[in-house]
Amino acid sequence: MGSAGLLSGVVHTAGVLDDATVEGLSAQRLDAVFAPKADAAWYLHELTRDLPLSAFVLFSSVAGVLGNPGQGNYAAANVFLDGLAAYRRGLGLPGVSVAWGLWDTDSGMTGGLSAADVARLGRSGVAPLSVEQGLGLFDAALAGAESLVVAARWDNAGLRARAEAGGLPSILRGLVRAPRRTAATGPTPAAAAAKPAGLVERLAAMAEAEARGHLAELVRSHVAAVLAHGSAAGIDVDRSFNELGFDSLTAVELRNRLNGDTGLRLPATLVFDHPTVTALAEYLFRTLAPAAPSPEDTLRGAVERVESMLSSASGDAEAIRGKLVAIAQSAVTRFGAGLITRFGTGPNGASDAVEKLDFASDEEIFALIDDRTMTSPLRSSVERPDHGE
Repeated sequence: MGSAGLLSGVVHTAGVLDDATVEGLSAQRLDAVFAPKADAAWYLHELTRDLPLSAFVLFSSVAGVLGNPGQGNYAAANVFLDGLAAYRRGLGLPGVSVAWGLWDTDSGMTGGLSAADVARLGRSGVAPLSVEQGLGLFDAALAGAESLVVAARWDNAGLRARAEAGGLPSILRGLVRAPRRTAATGPTPAAAAAKPAGLVERLAAMAEAEARGHLAELVRSHVAAVLAHGSAAGIDVDRSFNELGFDSLTAVELRNRLNGDTGLRLPATLVFDHPTVTALAEYLFRTLAPAAPSPEDTLRGAVERVESMLSSASGDAEAIRGKLVAIAQSAVTRFGAGLITRFGTGPNGASDAVEKLDFASDEEIFALIDDRTMTSPLRSSVERPDHGE
């Protein structure tokens, strides 16, 4: 109030949170957030525009400048405040919108933040302001000539992490030095290790049990980070995500983290479809782990590798070939035991059976194959050539 009871300044601080992902927003949730922010601010503007005010201050939020997960309605309402301050300046009226970051004191809005919420803000690069810091920034905003002032304290570690991941908003890029990548140097070692192709390759080199365990620990570590747990060891792998404290926002953050690690486009319902660490790791294993090679492909690959080694081998090549032939003949004897049984043995044993195979008709050989693959799941893929009449 001014002298003689005249109004000389307005400070609009009202705000309500009703967070939800875009899919969960409704007209009611938009109205609940817009009414105290946008509607009230406009009414104050209309009611005071003809008064000789010295200050017209709107408490906005970095959510409107940077965007916060799950706060689409709140971000939009604050952007309206930023626009209203600029509009008033254009009319020659006082107006400044202060886009506040996080305060370290409880208020009607921040008092409901969980440890996971504060940790998420920290990972985004926003650190809490002390009362002294906040009041100093408020004074600076009033004395400045800009219609929009961002009043926040930044978490450099969070900013650098976002810069390294390529997710730092352009407006913040001048605050930290992002890792420089060139064609010669390529990505940083940490970024290279995090490439989705690297994960798939590591899984391919592991035994099945080891690969499943690796994925379970990967999911577990992300769950601990999202929920702001000090250690992944405290995460029960068989406890449901709902019981661990997940909501729609933390579910989306976990999904996004796993998208980055796997290169997949996982659904937003991921934690609800696979509601424990164990179940989610099993789903990732089935999706990412390569199929086991067939016996034929394994043998063919081994033969090709031996041929490559033989071409560059030093020493007595004939002696090496002799050993390889002996091994191959032993394998043929073992694998061909069924064929010999089918055609019987003559006076010369196995060699007589092989000779019979040499003179067997195509129909006899295919009949033998049919017998050998009767119970094989690959039987349907065996096709007989058409030999005509």
